[in-house]
Amino acid sequence: MEDKVQIQDAIKVQGEVVRKLKSEKASKEQIDEEVAKLLELKARLGGDDGKHQFVLKTAKGTRDYNPKQMAIREKVFNTIISCFKRHGAETIDTPVFELKETLTGKYGEDSKLIYDLKDQGGELLSLRYDLTVPFARYLAMNKITNIKRYHIAKVYRRDNPAMTRGRYREFYQCDFDIAGQYDAMIPDAECLKIVYEILHELDLGDFRIKVNDRRILDGMFAVCGVPDDKFRTICSTVDKLDKMSWEDVKKEMVNEKGLSEQAADQIGEYVSMQGGMDLAEHLLQDQKMSQSKQACAGLSDIKLLFSYLQLFQVTDKVVFDLSLARGLDYYTGVIYEAVLTQAGVASVTTEAQNGAPGSTEESVSVGSVAGGGRYDGLVGMFDPKGRKVPCVGVSIGIERIFSIMEQKAEVSAEKVRTTEVQVMVASAQKNLLEERLKLTAELWNAGIKAEVMYKKNPKLLSQLQHCEESGIPLVAILGEQELKDGVVKLRVVATREEADISRADLIDEIRRRTSDP
Repeated sequence: MEDKVQIQDAIKVQGEVVRKLKSEKASKEQIDEEVAKLLELKARLGGDDGKHQFVLKTAKGTRDYNPKQMAIREKVFNTIISCFKRHGAETIDTPVFELKETLTGKYGEDSKLIYDLKDQGGELLSLRYDLTVPFARYLAMNKITNIKRYHIAKVYRRDNPAMTRGRYREFYQCDFDIAGQYDAMIPDAECLKIVYEILHELDLGDFRIKVNDRRILDGMFAVCGVPDDKFRTICSTVDKLDKMSWEDVKKEMVNEKGLSEQAADQIGEYVSMQGGMDLAEHLLQDQKMSQSKQACAGLSDIKLLFSYLQLFQVTDKVVFDLSLARGLDYYTGVIYEAVLTQAGVASVTTEAQNGAPGSTEESVSVGSVAGGGRYDGLVGMFDPKGRKVPCVGVSIGIERIFSIMEQKAEVSAEKVRTTEVQVMVASAQKNLLEERLKLTAELWNAGIKAEVMYKKNPKLLSQLQHCEESGIPLVAILGEQELKDGVVKLRVVATREEADISRADLIDEIRRRTSDP
């Protein structure tokens, strides 16, 4: 009985939270999240007969997408896919679940976020955590040694979602990868060029692409006195630098990871450095850094990368940043991350990150919208003979981009069309259903996107209102007189101009008026 009282109290408190958010005109996502918690509490309370009540809601960390949101998504996908195709990529698909052992041991500290499925009798399976490991498995299994591919699909993470901040348990990833043995830094530079093109085309605001190299990080850790067995765990801590202060990062290194204070201070000096090709040259002369062969190899490659980026005309947005770590275990060389720097976007993308430091969606920085790097050893992990296939790739943070685009659409008065209908076939008088259907079929057969009302005798006003609400630009109006004269009255919805067009010319006229200028 006491339990019931506690739940009732909790319902009151949660009800207040929801009311407060509504009065403050908080974002829809924030309100929805708190309403879901309220419904969950009410379900726990049960009905009058004490039975558990079924709550109609989406699973934790997931969401539905309405037609308006899907229209925005489609536009973003089209922009990204056309960029990938412009760069000569082909596409593949892989199963949504993999053998558990395929995914195990590839994600470092993030492995705890993998969704394991119940044993279905024989095979232990897990939902894919990203698209990179399945890609490496695909290459090894099919003995493919070179491919340029993109893959857009949903991935799953057992994260503690904060959906108001754009974090989900099910979300899209959008990957582009180049696999194969090529000369240094040429494919890597193209990946950065692709990020540049996509962000420029989507017009999300000002951005920076941060670049580093895993070998520079490892060399830096070695010369700063980090023990070999602590490299990866210290790397994961450095990766938090954009969401935690240096003091907190240092505290985690020393108190939780057991690193000496002296080593942490030395790391602190390096990770505050940012620059371009000049910084790479400076570090090659650095007394400590130059002692590490690994770091020198990475620095030479960064110099080479910047020379190609100059040719691709993207250096205005790229910065060599020693604090960039990306926590995923499989990176072996160059790593990069694109970050939105415009203040207007910061409010959309700032989030209290408490997981998945290496992923793009659970961003590694305020406004991170893409990330990737070189992973030359991953395919070899799956190959029975350990044959390596060098790979470099980028993952576009599509969910982050969607939420920014959605917010932009909310702010701007521009109406988002959710259909592509070019013309509505309408009638001004009764008993013209057959004629309307006949004309609609003619238009469909000619490849025109047309719609007709599912009523025998709809009012002309309601047909015109539907066009205004849906953004349909034209109405083809049929009446007794028009049928006699062999014409159709074509009305422009926005201006209300009307013109009689002969049936023979109608299709061409609709095409002319609705084709993009």
